[in-house]
Amino acid sequence: MSGLWIETLTWPVVGEKLKAGWPVVVPIGARSKEHGHHLPMQTDYLLARALADGVAKRLPVLISPVVDFGYYPAFLRYPGSQHLKAETFIALLEDIFDGFLDQGASNLFVINTGVSTEGPVQVAVRNIFARRAREIAVADIRRLGKASNKLLQQKLGGHGDEHETSLILAIAPEQVDMSKAVEDYGHMLEEPETVFYRPAEFTGDAARGYHYSKTGVRGDPTLATVDKGRAMLADAIDELVAGMRALCPDLPRNG
Repeated sequence: MSGLWIETLTWPVVGEKLKAGWPVVVPIGARSKEHGHHLPMQTDYLLARALADGVAKRLPVLISPVVDFGYYPAFLRYPGSQHLKAETFIALLEDIFDGFLDQGASNLFVINTGVSTEGPVQVAVRNIFARRAREIAVADIRRLGKASNKLLQQKLGGHGDEHETSLILAIAPEQVDMSKAVEDYGHMLEEPETVFYRPAEFTGDAARGYHYSKTGVRGDPTLATVDKGRAMLADAIDELVAGMRALCPDLPRNG
């Protein structure tokens, strides 16, 4: 039994599926955020849709419209990049979650393709838990695709890199311009490796230390290939499906 995108259905059908216990998946992926000179602004959105599509092909779930605005403070200097304040993004997510729960959703899952969004998403699901005692499960892109990470050859990554570029080559190759892909580690290779988190932004100012990125990329997208992307995508979808089955053991096993 396959899943369905809510945006393609009528409200009575959505109501029937909720009553039947279909979980709701909420994908999060920016539709307008810089990803270097070679990837489209909608890179995260494309990835969120592809991951949700992969889950829907194998499980009876309702897929929410992609939440395509979010908390992306590192990219404000780049024309077209969109960003919501953390409190705005948290409020948006809570309204979405409350809506589905009020309408009868038995289980909610989040697929988050951002990094800066991790903190606000955790706050939102914590707030829902505190108010309603309902647990919302979250999968972050940085924790997906463990088996295929060994395919990566770059020295380090993080944005518009070998990983993301490979994924978009697999998902929407016509939107990737590999002739404009360049290695760009900024000054990160010179940075000490420590246990500490430090906030970062992307800027073309070479005097800004680890914040510097000439192209808006961190990593080496020139190493990306479609085969790596297909393996990474399949691996991530396998992990999502396995996780949802573990948390919802009554879901049919048809894939």
